[in-house]
Amino acid sequence: MSNLSFDDNSTTTSSFSSGKFLTFTLADECYGVEVLKIREIIRMQKITPVPQMPEHVKGVINLRGKVIPVVDLRVKFNLHAGEATERTCIIVVDVDDGQGVNQLLGLVVDAVEEVLNVTEGDVKPSPDFGTRLSTECCLGIARIKDSVKTLLDIEKVVSSELEGALGF
Repeated sequence: MSNLSFDDNSTTTSSFSSGKFLTFTLADECYGVEVLKIREIIRMQKITPVPQMPEHVKGVINLRGKVIPVVDLRVKFNLHAGEATERTCIIVVDVDDGQGVNQLLGLVVDAVEEVLNVTEGDVKPSPDFGTRLSTECCLGIARIKDSVKTLLDIEKVVSSELEGALGF
């Protein structure tokens, strides 16, 4: 992992604003999503596969009568596939599909950590190299409590799913 300097006076990315982020882990890496995008966190449950979906789309779940597509973020980010544990869960997010319609989408993560208040001073722009994600999917890199967390723009992360690839 490259060294990131948080001591300089460079500005943060223009798309970042202070707020609360739910942090979670994937393959020993830590990510964060804006709390306002989170609908709920549920235990891992049986996911019904849907034929001819991309590999990272695990299928659908029935959540109180609503059919919700589920994306495995490990697979989407090309991370080492891990076995589900008792901490593996599904984060249900409410995202804008780009046409003004909100869509519920489940994200399989290894473990949920905590909700953090992140300020602009905690965040630096995403590096243009060495990341497993396109930098356009990142709001920035935050240093919180001596650890580094990648803050995700979840709507950009799942944009291909929202553009009709799922058919839901």
